[in-house]
Amino acid sequence: MDSPGQYEQQVVWTVVGTDIGPLLLAATREGLVNVVFHATDATRDRALERLAARLGTKPVEAPGSPLLAEAIRQVEAYFTGRRRDFDVPLDWSLVSGFNRQVLRELASGVPFGQVVGYGDLARRVGQPGAAQAVGMAMGANPLPVVVPCHRVVESDGGIGGFGGGVGTKRQLLALEGVLPEPLF
Repeated sequence: MDSPGQYEQQVVWTVVGTDIGPLLLAATREGLVNVVFHATDATRDRALERLAARLGTKPVEAPGSPLLAEAIRQVEAYFTGRRRDFDVPLDWSLVSGFNRQVLRELASGVPFGQVVGYGDLARRVGQPGAAQAVGMAMGANPLPVVVPCHRVVESDGGIGGFGGGVGTKRQLLALEGVLPEPLF
């Protein structure tokens, strides 16, 4: 017999220190569901409130949870240069439709050390006129770094925007060898 609540949504989270600042990682039984930049107290609290509202359950801080263990290991390895890609289960429940399609293409089709233009990514998903919509999808990415929206740049060579800040995008692209290390 099933135990009560066995199939209720469970959301666990922790904050991991990285070279770009603290990242909040949240996971469900399905996989990693959210990564949040600059996860200091206020930002973290707002993110957890949004997660609770979207997923219908209060996230629980659980840094030792098996649901987070592999994601933590891979994020730490990425930032120390020992990992070039992520191979963790992802919970796509915070994104749907066109945005999900674009983010899945990004995750599978733009490897470490490479970049793609917004328009190019739009063409890859069969929507050649949707470069601006691709930009919106990048801004709505609930899994930055792991789903590498930092690898999407402007077609004219500009770096483009970034939810974690342009400085953070530059650091991530430098880590991957796309840009030189920032001087300061």
